Amino acid sequence: AGSDGESIGNCPFSQRLFMILWLKGVIFNVTTVDLKRKPADLQNLAPGTNPPFMTFDGEVKTDVNKIEEFLEEKLAPPRYPKLAPKHPESNSAGNDVFAKFSAFIKNPRKDANENLEKSLLKALKKLDNYLNSPLPDEIDAYSREEIAASSRKFLDGDELTLADCNLLPKLHIIKVVAKKYRNFHFPPEMTGISRYLKNAYARDEFTNTCPADQEIEYAYLDVAKRMK
Repeated sequence: AGSDGESIGNCPFSQRLFMILWLKGVIFNVTTVDLKRKPADLQNLAPGTNPPFMTFDGEVKTDVNKIEEFLEEKLAPPRYPKLAPKHPESNSAGNDVFAKFSAFIKNPRKDANENLEKSLLKALKKLDNYLNSPLPDEIDAYSREEIAASSRKFLDGDELTLADCNLLPKLHIIKVVAKKYRNFHFPPEMTGISRYLKNAYARDEFTNTCPADQEIEYAYLDVAKRMK
């Protein structure tokens, strides 16, 4: 739960699972949990573990990657769409961006800020390059025209996949928090990331599972260190 104990709080892992369920077409209810006053039944289910976790046939799954694998396996075609990316590279695209952001935002030293910002920009540029590089199925082997840049909407094509459910919530947090506490913006020349986020914000599966910006800022109030 958010700062009021009821609204959706900042949790990219929960949002990742919400997006998967929405894309699968599953009807589900969202019940927020105030972690300061965690209900006893939840504490008993997975002692020492914070949500999200999942119970099925008496078994508790606490690893979000395992939960994702389980949902993809159980909610399968023909009834439910397959969400795994076609291109394995899409799964790892941007996988170091959030770690670089965390180091950048938690740093309290002015003398280290420039290098940490450069490190974050390098990771973002790598992601931007991937988003702008045409995927194999965007290239027509029989055409003489060479595609200079990709025009796809998301990591793996024009449809959201598991890779997007993992990356987009984190990318949104970076956008909100870095702007608020470091006056940092995604460079406009990173057109791949700009296109990616623009298309993501046009999808209900993403925007309707995002916490309010104020909740994200509040979650990082003590995490984002003031530089000295």
